[in-house]
Amino acid sequence: MSKKILAVDDDPYILDALVELLQYSGYDVNTTPKGDEVFNKIDEYKPDIILLDIMLSGMDGRDICRQIKADKQTSGIPVIMISATPNLTQSVLESGANDFVSKPFDIFLLLDKIEQQLLKAS
Repeated sequence: MSKKILAVDDDPYILDALVELLQYSGYDVNTTPKGDEVFNKIDEYKPDIILLDIMLSGMDGRDICRQIKADKQTSGIPVIMISATPNLTQSVLESGANDFVSKPFDIFLLLDKIEQQLLKAS
């Protein structure tokens, strides 16, 4: 059974690229462009890992990450944050994220980080 990834990004082109890349790599992928849908998606989809953009329309992905990590039901789900803004590694890790990838991302680096987090979580 393939691992499930929830990708959260308000850029439809990024989401399309992630879906294509991740499905091609054998993952089951679900997406949302809206930060306020993240918890409903987690409840419905039960992802093994979450890719979360930092700059979402009207929301900060770091706040969402803090909420994910504060909830006993979701705290064990690895979160890899992604952003076009470099130099955010410290604030990302302080929000509880497991890792960080800057955009434009190297697809092999992203896949490697996903694999590393899934191994740690299993």
